[in-house]
Amino acid sequence: MPQRDQAEVSCPRPARPMTEKWDGRALFRLLWPIIIEQILAVTMGAADTMMVSSVGEFAVSGVNIIDNINNLFIIASTALCTGGAVVVSQYIGRRDSKSAGTASKQLIYIVTLVSLFFLFIAVFLRHGIIRMIYGQIETRVMNAAAVYFFITALSYPFLAIYNADAALFRAAGNSRLPMLIALLVNVVNIGGNAFFIFVLRIGVAGAALSTLLSRVAASFILTFFLVANKRGPLIVSGLHRIRFNRPMIRSILNVGIPSGLESSMFQIGRLLTQRIFSVFGTTAIAANAIASVVNSFSFMPGMAYGMALITIVGQCVGAGDYAAAKKQTARIMKISYLTLVIISVLIYVFMESLISLFNLSPEAHGMAVSFLRIHCISMAIAWPLSFALPNALRAAGDARYVMIVATASMWIVRVSAAYLLTFFFNIGPLGVWLAMGGDFICRGTFYTLRWIGGKWQEKRILEN
Repeated sequence: MPQRDQAEVSCPRPARPMTEKWDGRALFRLLWPIIIEQILAVTMGAADTMMVSSVGEFAVSGVNIIDNINNLFIIASTALCTGGAVVVSQYIGRRDSKSAGTASKQLIYIVTLVSLFFLFIAVFLRHGIIRMIYGQIETRVMNAAAVYFFITALSYPFLAIYNADAALFRAAGNSRLPMLIALLVNVVNIGGNAFFIFVLRIGVAGAALSTLLSRVAASFILTFFLVANKRGPLIVSGLHRIRFNRPMIRSILNVGIPSGLESSMFQIGRLLTQRIFSVFGTTAIAANAIASVVNSFSFMPGMAYGMALITIVGQCVGAGDYAAAKKQTARIMKISYLTLVIISVLIYVFMESLISLFNLSPEAHGMAVSFLRIHCISMAIAWPLSFALPNALRAAGDARYVMIVATASMWIVRVSAAYLLTFFFNIGPLGVWLAMGGDFICRGTFYTLRWIGGKWQEKRILEN
């Protein structure tokens, strides 16, 4: 038996083709927990916004401002997790469980260091960061934003570790456990919101504290399950014995750095376009905040499909089965389009009722409706191609191309067009949402051409 195990570890190909491994049943088992987890993740932000709305529009605006800034860290952390998940998935495809475990530890070490750096920046430079991005905003909005920023920044290391652990479980095909932990996180967060905001009446600080506590709990619980696991394709042992493996780190960063730069540029560009709303006052900021919450829910199934592509395509490429990678990607893209078209139609029909859940003025309500109408149309046309498909390219090691396209589209289409439409053509803040739709179509076109052309099959991540 030991000799057989050793042979299996060194074997570059799995015992059965990847097409058979990722049949309909296996795909369903991977996908549904990821979809629920993504919905639960957005629920945390929506719960903060909805419960804080009882304090006033200034509080909603303050929370939304910092959520946009916090997304810079979350995106950078998630990009590194994507790099780690790709590497671990490819090692699992090779059936090299030892290397998969080693790469997992390197990922956790990296995201912890990066999160501590962002924590330091946020805590000591928070007022300057807010002013640099949003300029002069109302005093009450600034005070709320500064408090929320300080407390939520303390959760950065815990969120980074949780995201890394969840990415590793998904890379191994276990998406159910991260989903269950996400459910627990939401229970803690919503309960904390109710206690801190409605009982203790500490407003924005209460929403931030519940977010911090829930992320601390999630990181400790999921890390415990990761190191306690002694079966399956991914075993992580000796996590406390910190040793850096340069080849492993290089492989992770070859995907993580381009993905991080791409995502960071995306968020910076998004923040620059969000600044436009501050020019039109608190009403526009609040309307954009609520529209953003609603569209975040609409993205969640698509985000889940993209995350599933990391696992499936990564394992297929690690096994050298490119035919299976193409087949599975085509299948998931069809499901993604069907799902997002249905969601777009539902939001378009029921958006008035959805927005009414929030405590908005009539002017902000009408503005949010206009934003969402544009979003529903653009999402149905191009969102899967622009945000799900690139994960298949990343999983194959083509992260640099994805970064170049995404960065160029962000600055040329989304940012430039947003300012032109808003101020030069006098469309107002609606121009930001029109430019966003154009960005979807632009990047989706280039990713589709790359995938069809097959250039991604020439990329390599792992050391031979």
